[in-house]
Amino acid sequence: MATPEIHPLAAEHIPSYVVAADGSDFLFNFMLVFTVSVILLIGVAYFTLHSVPEKMAHESNHPQFQLVGILALLALFTHNGIFWIAAILVAGFQIPDLAAPLRSIADAIRSLAPARQVSAPPVPEPAHDSEALVEER
Repeated sequence: MATPEIHPLAAEHIPSYVVAADGSDFLFNFMLVFTVSVILLIGVAYFTLHSVPEKMAHESNHPQFQLVGILALLALFTHNGIFWIAAILVAGFQIPDLAAPLRSIADAIRSLAPARQVSAPPVPEPAHDSEALVEER
């Protein structure tokens, strides 16, 4: 089999993006791999961005961790940015526990009060049957 010769009217230099005679297309294959890679990278970046509030809440052992997760999922499925912003705000700031100081004050006051003796509850009298009442008459 002889080596193919270039036609005399063809240019001396053929660019690499021109499809070869065997049908292989280097530019198409490269663009296919590049496009799929870019789509996958954008998807990974998108999901990573949406998981930032959950990671913040998990690292700080946030008491509202489930609320942050729900807000992040709502933002992911509805494509509504306000839910994601709310999740970031809830994860970033812990709501102060206002009941703890009141609880400690109540415990301190309770410890100052004299101890009460706990008495046993009264025992109810047994109910009379109607048959027993008839026999007594």
